[in-house]
Amino acid sequence: MADTASNASTLVLDDKALAEGLITLRDCLRWATSEFHLAGLTYSHGTDSAWDEAVALILGALHLPWDVDPSVQEARLLPMERERIVSLVRARISDRRPLPYLLGEAFFAGLSFAVDERVLIPRSPIAELIEDGFQAWFPEEPPARILDLCTGSGCIGIAAAHYLATAELDLADISQDALAVARANISRHDVGRRVRAVHSDVFDGLQGQRYDLIVSNPPYVDARDLANMPAEFRHEPGLALGAGDDGLDIVRRILREAREHLTDRGVLIVEVGNSDHHLEKAFPEVPFLWLEFERGGQGVFALTADELDAHEASFAS
Repeated sequence: MADTASNASTLVLDDKALAEGLITLRDCLRWATSEFHLAGLTYSHGTDSAWDEAVALILGALHLPWDVDPSVQEARLLPMERERIVSLVRARISDRRPLPYLLGEAFFAGLSFAVDERVLIPRSPIAELIEDGFQAWFPEEPPARILDLCTGSGCIGIAAAHYLATAELDLADISQDALAVARANISRHDVGRRVRAVHSDVFDGLQGQRYDLIVSNPPYVDARDLANMPAEFRHEPGLALGAGDDGLDIVRRILREAREHLTDRGVLIVEVGNSDHHLEKAFPEVPFLWLEFERGGQGVFALTADELDAHEASFAS
């Protein structure tokens, strides 16, 4: 018979008792990793293992940078610090709240963004394209005007403003709650002179506006995936996740209306994730360019203005 005591969580103890037994940062890392393993958490919001989650939680709780000297692991922690770590670990396990919501911060394209349950947690592979300045499409002259459509926290557009110092950007979203977070992040990164947040149901609030680049991470989760998502994802706003039976309700609108808002040299880049097979089935004649990423990720396509013109009839139907 298995020794059930060896599988028991230490979270049966109260926070004070746990904190008294955790002296150094290393103690906290080891303990949190063990508890996360035991709890069987899902890691999809910036980490991919119990150890990485423990590191992110503890460094975040202590306001330490990711590249802190490893010798800090031997540092003794104050009782208040240990109690905060214990409280966060307990909340992460009992509530299944994603860590960025617990800390109020997420990182995207090397930048820090404020996040809460009003917005998705940034995790798009589009970060790699931003860091490269979209060189594949704009090798000589960077895009002058960019639209971040379905912006959420504003991470894509604000990061683009950081890496493309001359670009002007609109951040558009149907959710006023999300736009409040995006505006806070505009202020956080001091880019308000070139970046504005716009209330818009897809393109409805952007009449007359044209862009060299439209980038979008819209809702794209199909009904089946939405119903089977782990508990962690259920803390994110449903409006930003689900998009009909095949996940393409919003993407179809983007494909139908994007050309009107692109310049003649313009490019449309959209993330559809696991709904990529639905998109290819819906538009088999369209030559979607599926992008590859060094750090992983799938389901991001690009279409030029010319390609949107060539397949206008397909998107209109």
